[in-house]
Amino acid sequence: MTRLTLRIDFDESRALGPGKVRLLELVGETGSISAAGRAMSMSYRRAWMLVDALNQTFRMPAVETRGGGVGGGGASLTAFGTDLVADYRAMEREAKDTLARRLAKLEQALAPGPV
Repeated sequence: MTRLTLRIDFDESRALGPGKVRLLELVGETGSISAAGRAMSMSYRRAWMLVDALNQTFRMPAVETRGGGVGGGGASLTAFGTDLVADYRAMEREAKDTLARRLAKLEQALAPGPV
């Protein structure tokens, strides 16, 4: 099935795409960068680096963390992070809706089977 993937390149080193947005969604769902990374089959270090990069990309952080200890640590989306995910998903839907006819045309022009 044909799908459209949205990636926003802000400059050479800063971007937002489906992987980072999914990571944010999972942080929101699990309350943990570690658990979000595991759900995406990535190391805690990789997940933490992506979250840190997102927090550095924007003027406001997308994720806030709580230190460990007896009760354990955790992470949650900030209000900005929640809005960032919602805005990205809305842009995805708008792009898909706008381009649906053209994507269907391309899909019909495909040769049979994978190349």
